[in-house]
Amino acid sequence: MARTPRPAGTPHGILDVMTKVQMQFRLERALDDAAMAHISDAYSIYGIQKIRVAPAQDRLMVEYDATRLRPAEVHAALASAGIPVAPE
Repeated sequence: MARTPRPAGTPHGILDVMTKVQMQFRLERALDDAAMAHISDAYSIYGIQKIRVAPAQDRLMVEYDATRLRPAEVHAALASAGIPVAPE
């Protein structure tokens, strides 16, 4: 099995493959300042790459690494971080 060459400067031990997945969540209530702070803090959750709030502020689009997290784990991590979401 051939491997993709590692880009110059990439340390050994870092996975060569990442599977980015986007998942949409419905917000269970309107976002307030505390919920926005929780969304900001959610970037520290292992495997979560990006979180976007829909223009109508009724949904979140979460991009995550599927090699590290499953959909139920993403939902549980967001909920435990205090973000009022339900999977779609």
